[in-house]
Amino acid sequence: MNKKLIKQIIVFVMLLTILTPMLAVKAQDDVFGLNYGNSINGLTAADPRTVAKNLIQVILGFLGIIAVVIILLGGFKWMTAAGNEDKVGEAKKIIIAGVIGLIIILGAWAIANFVLSNVMTAINSGT
Repeated sequence: MNKKLIKQIIVFVMLLTILTPMLAVKAQDDVFGLNYGNSINGLTAADPRTVAKNLIQVILGFLGIIAVVIILLGGFKWMTAAGNEDKVGEAKKIIIAGVIGLIIILGAWAIANFVLSNVMTAINSGT
């Protein structure tokens, strides 16, 4: 088998084992805050702000998992470099890129959480 294909299969299996419990837990709750139990003709009774907040959290959570996997792959590449400076340098770049991505994702989550919670508070206090 091709080494690239083997790596892709390993990454796919890792993502599958990480995402399956998340989806199972989310399926027990209302899906993305859509509250399918109270639907009328396919329309939901959920607040659109709550749906947006839940959807953003799921997307950013998925991106966070991807960033952590990138960091882990960089670490794996570093461990298997066998002292080759070129491979170690490449692994460091991968790890740095993963950490920067994780910082951006955490910043986006903080900003989205701050904005949405303030919007919800402002609208709820105005009514």
